[in-house]
Amino acid sequence: MSRYFALVPAAGVGSRFGATLPKQYVRIAGRTVLERTLRRLLDEPQIVRVAVVLARDDAWFEREVRLPENLAAKLRTLYCGGESRAESVFNGLNSLLKHGVMQPDDKVLVHDAARCCLPAEALQRLLQEAGQHPVGGILALPVADTLKRGNGENHIAETVSRSGLWQAQTPQLFPAALLQQALADANPAEITDEASAVERLGLQPLLVQGDSRNLKLTWPADERIARLLLQEEAT
Repeated sequence: MSRYFALVPAAGVGSRFGATLPKQYVRIAGRTVLERTLRRLLDEPQIVRVAVVLARDDAWFEREVRLPENLAAKLRTLYCGGESRAESVFNGLNSLLKHGVMQPDDKVLVHDAARCCLPAEALQRLLQEAGQHPVGGILALPVADTLKRGNGENHIAETVSRSGLWQAQTPQLFPAALLQQALADANPAEITDEASAVERLGLQPLLVQGDSRNLKLTWPADERIARLLLQEEAT
């Protein structure tokens, strides 16, 4: 029977966030973003192991991330981050498979290190709906806002129909062997998420209703939103 693993690429620096250190190590309400993200996955009993992929020269993780013993026992730390997200995921996946931690028919959930507000119910919905799908699936939200295409000079070129458009989130869940093949065949520079690599094989991953609270910290203002969401959870 397939098992569920989670993989968190955390080797980037998040330059758009504007912090003096990688954004995954910024503290929000006493804990780093990465610690909060890992706890979301480690707390899910259906996930048997969580692996975090760090930069080879990461100098923050051991100092900044503190987990209770029961959660730390489920965590595997991999210092094999690549130049891009796709490379980090590929390297981490290869390591888990090579060392027999994960089997080819296991399922892997890839989650952004900067999505520290993932609601438990959204994670469970992904496991339930995409877990048995032969291709896998992702959390996503139907696009709600009107979309404009720019002309490159800060003027509107056209209005883009939002019909059928979804905003991809994470986690993104796929059979381990399938994702490994998809990433091996892809150009890392052209892959923005795992689903885009799988799509290049001619496959169609499932869209699973996401959650607006599952925001990705990208810009400085996102930290304030995340802080409010976490405060709301705590009350």
